[in-house]
Amino acid sequence: MSLRLQPVQVATNSDDTESQLVFADGYLVAVLVRLSEQHDDTAGKWFLEAGFGPVDPLFPPLFADLDEAQAWILEQLSSEP
Repeated sequence: MSLRLQPVQVATNSDDTESQLVFADGYLVAVLVRLSEQHDDTAGKWFLEAGFGPVDPLFPPLFADLDEAQAWILEQLSSEP
């Protein structure tokens, strides 16, 4: 399985607009948003704004970088029954 990221701007009603759509084998599985400076200690981290199917946890995680986010997404997709 391979992931493809597509940079986009998301209207989040905040300064958090830098985002990535995440596709797995052509299917949209997640929307990641980079947290702005208004988030102090977590600024620059990536937040799972939306996940679909097995990438839809009860408590969306934060990721240090896009590599960490992609690894987590692949893990969620791999554990799908």
